[in-house]
Amino acid sequence: MQKFAETDRQIFRFPVAFRNDATLYSGQTDFSPGVRDACKMSKVQVLRLAKIVFVGDCGVGKTCLINRFCKRIFDSNYKATIGVDFEVERFDVLGVAFNLQMWDTAGQERFRSIASSYYRGAHALVVVFDMTNLLSLAHCHQWLEEAMTANCRGPKPLVFLVGTKKDLMGPASQKMVEAQAVQMSKELGAELWLLSACTGDNVLDFFFRLTALNFDRSVLRELERDKVDIKIGYDFVSPKRPVKIAEKNKSKRNNCQGQSDCKI
Repeated sequence: MQKFAETDRQIFRFPVAFRNDATLYSGQTDFSPGVRDACKMSKVQVLRLAKIVFVGDCGVGKTCLINRFCKRIFDSNYKATIGVDFEVERFDVLGVAFNLQMWDTAGQERFRSIASSYYRGAHALVVVFDMTNLLSLAHCHQWLEEAMTANCRGPKPLVFLVGTKKDLMGPASQKMVEAQAVQMSKELGAELWLLSACTGDNVLDFFFRLTALNFDRSVLRELERDKVDIKIGYDFVSPKRPVKIAEKNKSKRNNCQGQSDCKI
């Protein structure tokens, strides 16, 4: 197991949004104070995965986006994803190890019933559209609805709307598509990002933002659940629960029943 994440996978400052007027999370400009304090007090260990599910039409660039970030490559020879695929990427956030598990789902109709079974348990949903194909933007409502239905139990996932192939857009057409994407992000309750897997424009910034928001949210949830001594570990935040003396004595009495020489 590697001791530290690579240099370009280390996060110490809270990443900013692509547009403050196209995100539900604009009010957060830094890691929560409790999260920073917990990380300072804790030993660096590998934490559990945050599950990120990518959905969208076939050919919008989900696989290219993930490969650009994880493998630092761009392959213009497109091959449709069959069923699902996934990658795991290691980060160090505020000095604490954190992993993203990115699920790349097929956009073809014949694979949708298979892919949808992998939507459950997502910590974040990334709805991807092709900026050169506005029909793929219009389909985002349906993709998000299916993914949210599979995640109707438990905490609501973070939601991102990501437009790809930015490098293929001229200034005028990009401005027009961006305006429509901003409106769609508000309808979906999603944070908008426009990027290019080909050139890498905004790719690193997007994944840093995705990681930081998930990390902060997950640690906060555990801190609120267990407001006791904090230790970050394999269960994200594993509280050391104090045991009352009376409870210890009660346990001893239960164990000593029938034993005449047992002392409490």
